[in-house]
Amino acid sequence: MRALQYLAFAGLLGAAAAAQADPVTYKLDPGHTMVLFSWNHFGFSNPTANLGLGEGTLVFDEKNPAKSSVEVTLPLANLDTHVAKLDEHLKKPDFFDADKYPTVTFKSTKVQALGGGKFKVTGDLTVHGVTKPVVLDARLNKQGEHPMLKTRAIGFDATATLKRSDFGLDAYVPNVGDEIKVRITTEGEVPKDEAAK
Repeated sequence: MRALQYLAFAGLLGAAAAAQADPVTYKLDPGHTMVLFSWNHFGFSNPTANLGLGEGTLVFDEKNPAKSSVEVTLPLANLDTHVAKLDEHLKKPDFFDADKYPTVTFKSTKVQALGGGKFKVTGDLTVHGVTKPVVLDARLNKQGEHPMLKTRAIGFDATATLKRSDFGLDAYVPNVGDEIKVRITTEGEVPKDEAAK
């Protein structure tokens, strides 16, 4: 009888482990996501702007990371350099042309696990109506139950370097740097209605 109990317990543990290994879908949290990009200004300074998250979904498959994916939308209405006149200028036609192209989007096409919680995430970045492949160097910060929200949560940091001229944003190059450095920090949670299933 005791052997049967042990087998039943082992079966439950196995089922729980299998459930945890399934892909998990997280909704990215705009309140805890920053998409920062910086550029060189005539060699004198390196200003930074934040593109606030509109919405984003991350599917993370811990067992098979290659099946993971991420998709985000970044509204240019949220662009923030902390300088109102610069915000306004960057949204004009010589830069983002935000009236015509109101969002920046990223959709992953490949996720490669490098070990140690590090990943290369390749995807299509669309800016100013132009779509180009971009590679993000990502690092898993933490995953587990969120202590305040009482639901599963995950957090990543990521970096990338790209050229704005590749997206038709070439005003004032080379005096204003063509190279853009991107730094992202984000966290997401499993929606409570999904977590309850």
